Amino acid sequence: MRLLRIGAAGAERPALLDPDGTTLRDLTGLVDDIDGELLADPFALDRIRAAAGAGVLPVLDAPAGVRSGPPVARIGKVVCIGLNYHDHAAEIGAEPPAEPVVFLKAADTVVGANDTVLVPRGSTKTDWEVELAVVVGRTARYLGDDEDPLAYVAGYAVAHDVSERAFQLERGGTWDKGKNCETFNPLGPWLVTSDEVPDPQALGLRLWVNGELRQNGSTADQIFPVAEVVRYVSRFMTLYPGDIINTGTPAGVAIGQGDAARYLRAGDVVEAEIDGLGRQRQTLKDA
Repeated sequence: MRLLRIGAAGAERPALLDPDGTTLRDLTGLVDDIDGELLADPFALDRIRAAAGAGVLPVLDAPAGVRSGPPVARIGKVVCIGLNYHDHAAEIGAEPPAEPVVFLKAADTVVGANDTVLVPRGSTKTDWEVELAVVVGRTARYLGDDEDPLAYVAGYAVAHDVSERAFQLERGGTWDKGKNCETFNPLGPWLVTSDEVPDPQALGLRLWVNGELRQNGSTADQIFPVAEVVRYVSRFMTLYPGDIINTGTPAGVAIGQGDAARYLRAGDVVEAEIDGLGRQRQTLKDA
């Protein structure tokens, strides 16, 4: 299923996208919202599947161009994995890490897939990163080697881990200052349930800036695959339904190309997509 939330910020309503890729179905008669509570309830998800299969969900009467908000409401935390692609580590001259590099983004950085991204005041190096986002569906803590971490995944989405590199790397301290600026985590447009993604290590990721292809990678190049990431993170923090894990970005980011002119500026347009998970489009403006 492709689940999404339609409408103005703060007033989104739950919906389902038909297999035809164009028809929206209204879920408000079945569920209150798409959030951790829903994702943790397999019976609720089965009711949606059954209603969709029976063709009884009403068409959502939405105007053309209606906003698609973040596909998950009330996100608890966004966990991010850095340097998780062999080609990205190579382009910035970094050794592949021995263990996953873990940092956090605040949940309030998350915006809709096509919402405006704000270039922070004082920014000189705002960068792009298309990423596979994992949406947690079951509480995961201290997952053992005998457990399947993918059984704890509700689904997947496209994430754009926007980063301000000067803030991140040149201003001292941790990466937080360069990762948590307002609007720095567009998510969606859809949450695609895990049954429709049989192999999260076989997904192509692409990102364009002003129509020019900048990133073109595959999750097959991840240093730490999705299952290993979920297990690893669960041993340091409890993952709850509705939490998000951004699993890293492939090569092609501005910082890896050594050209300051390539960083993002107001007026730039970024588009990002992942096979089967949809496409984003953001126009940048000054904060």
